[in-house]
Amino acid sequence: MSRLASAAQGSRGSRASRTLLGLACFLALAAAATGPASADTAILNVSYDPTRELYKDINAAFSQEWKEKTGEAVTVRASHGGSGAQARTVIDGIPADVVTLGIPSDIDAIARLTKKIDANWRSKLPNDSLPYTSTVVFLVRKGNPKGIKDWDDLVRSDVKVITPNPKTSAGGRWNFLGAWGYAYEKEGRSAGKANDFVARLYRQVPVLDTGARGSTVSFAQRGLGDVLPAWENEAFLALDEFGKDKFDVVVPPVSIYAEPPVALVDGNADKNGTRKVSEAFLQFLYSDKAQAIFAKHHYRPIKREAASPQDLALLPNIKLFKIEDLQGNWDKIQSANFDNGGLFDQLSKAGH
Repeated sequence: MSRLASAAQGSRGSRASRTLLGLACFLALAAAATGPASADTAILNVSYDPTRELYKDINAAFSQEWKEKTGEAVTVRASHGGSGAQARTVIDGIPADVVTLGIPSDIDAIARLTKKIDANWRSKLPNDSLPYTSTVVFLVRKGNPKGIKDWDDLVRSDVKVITPNPKTSAGGRWNFLGAWGYAYEKEGRSAGKANDFVARLYRQVPVLDTGARGSTVSFAQRGLGDVLPAWENEAFLALDEFGKDKFDVVVPPVSIYAEPPVALVDGNADKNGTRKVSEAFLQFLYSDKAQAIFAKHHYRPIKREAASPQDLALLPNIKLFKIEDLQGNWDKIQSANFDNGGLFDQLSKAGH
């Protein structure tokens, strides 16, 4: 089984069963992680779907640096899944010390519903708590047989689009917002025309997986659809996993500025006695070493000078828009688009 298929397999169950299973697994982890930082300290990073490979490298690099600086051994454990579903597991009690999720509204939800994260969490770390950014590109089949070049091509009647469910996946929300923002700007900032564009796009979606990794497997391994809107890292991972002779990456002229934030779960870190090492882990994400790892995995580092020129060459400069400039703050963005009865529910034909 491929890395992508194996990683996606766990996303097939219901949200409730995933939450119960996660609680069973990680309550045991919480017991191991309690007490002051010591030679066997463990912290839990609850992250989103496409960062499995990234954090394998980040965690190892941090653990090595921490050992060299302090003489203490630390293990960084990671949990991955659709970002919205992952936020829900933290809200339901999984003892995350840090969260590294795919969209700001997911951390806002944890802060609002649990009070375990400071409401002003975005001001606690540099660059609004964004150690890296990303954007949405299009993965197509080799030779681009449908001639897909821009967002407009995703609403053609002969093009089937594979994208995850924005109710559970940050990648799904970025794809939704990317399509909406593209049409809004193109159509003279007409919300009505942007809504119509997104409705037409979702009529072209045959399946909504719960997470970005599941959608990648549906497209790349199951052979569904003609185009996969995805973050750059996920598109390049598909090339590495399934072969550059099977797919191409199409970079649209305009796309969305994707913001995957990080935060300390203060309430859990204090309870677990892991605040010091958890804060150090988040600070490490801004180090030159971590920034180079981000670029290696096809994420956009905020310190480009720390990255390899070869890695940066695969992250071309394109015109990016911020959805906050078009729709307001993240409370408004989340409630208007993705809460029950929001725009996605109104426009989607998939029954979600």
